[in-house]
Amino acid sequence: MLAGLVSLTDTDFRAPSLLRRYSRGHVVAHLANKARAHVVIFGGPAAGEVRRLHPEGYDPDGAADAGAGRAGADLRSDLARAFASLEAAWDAFDDRLWDRTGIMAAGPRTMAEIVAHHLRNVEVHHVDLDTGYRPGDWPAVLVEGELVRRLRGLPDRADHAELLAWLLGRAAAPELVGPW
Repeated sequence: MLAGLVSLTDTDFRAPSLLRRYSRGHVVAHLANKARAHVVIFGGPAAGEVRRLHPEGYDPDGAADAGAGRAGADLRSDLARAFASLEAAWDAFDDRLWDRTGIMAAGPRTMAEIVAHHLRNVEVHHVDLDTGYRPGDWPAVLVEGELVRRLRGLPDRADHAELLAWLLGRAAAPELVGPW
């Protein structure tokens, strides 16, 4: 991802991403902010604390808005520093603490699950940047693991009879609660 950002100009960072309402600069600012928040979470277990991804009142979209307008060189270097800090936190993490938890937006997760969450976000947002990286470029381990997780929740998002009829090829795809 970082290598793909090198050739982007300031104008390219202002261009829309594939993520609704976000420019490429928003996506990069969001990723940097999230990586820094994960560094904080990873400091929790060694301190005997369970830390939250975001403190009360933190507005992720507002933070992305605040960082999105910076020069491309600043966005690139900020993301590189944030990723390097997170990787250093992982490298220094005590192997006995991977099952400890942090509080993500969706609830408590182990440190190992938080790493997987971060890697998924990087892959998905890499596509959102619309710089040539596509879902077909995702590693198979991401696709297979995430697909199983997403499909597990599908029945809760549609009428069961309509969903089954679609799966059997007898009806159109049902309306889902939330995005397809």
